Amino acid sequence: MVRKSNLSSNTIYHSYTKEVLQTKALQINSNAYKRIFDFLFSFFFLLFIFSWLYPIIAIAIKLETKGLAMFVQERIGLNGKIFKCYKFRTLHTNQKSLDKDSLFLSYTVPVTKVGLFLRKYNLDELPQFINVLKGNMSIVGPRPHAIAFHKVYAEYVENINDRLLVKPGITGVAQIKNLRGDVEDKEQNKINIQQRVNCDIEYILTWSVKKDLIIIFKTFFK
Repeated sequence: MVRKSNLSSNTIYHSYTKEVLQTKALQINSNAYKRIFDFLFSFFFLLFIFSWLYPIIAIAIKLETKGLAMFVQERIGLNGKIFKCYKFRTLHTNQKSLDKDSLFLSYTVPVTKVGLFLRKYNLDELPQFINVLKGNMSIVGPRPHAIAFHKVYAEYVENINDRLLVKPGITGVAQIKNLRGDVEDKEQNKINIQQRVNCDIEYILTWSVKKDLIIIFKTFFK
């Protein structure tokens, strides 16, 4: 089966069979080493790093704006199941989480000064180690989409749901290739999103424990 996006002049092809992809995904999801590593890494990170880093970031957030330091957002996870994803709050509390007519959260909602710093260094994602410990995320995998964003992306990326065959991750192939976040040019954004999906499919088809370790190593230096 050939999977193809709906991009007109910028069509990007990525060929694979559904059966092979499902088999590879099953190997990832059932691999004991991956789950044990996820559990131990997240447990020790939360115990020895997040435990003292959280109050520092929380105080910085609350000194600038009122409200909770962390917030919970519904994201799309394994096999399309919705889960509660934890993040540090980077937006002002009186703002909506998404403009229905826009793809670009960062262009429609004011980000706090602390939030800009957290986003620049991806520190807003650190609470997701809680999700890893709980088992609804992995350290490495496709980034989990917000529901509203996923629905918009699905309108022009045909194979977007194939990335849902494995658990979402804190980091992944797209992140180490600098394919992260949306851009203001909508046509370019469509191309970027398809490229990110292709990276997610590449990850599933070529996964190994060694590959996970390489991605984590490269993420640290990114």
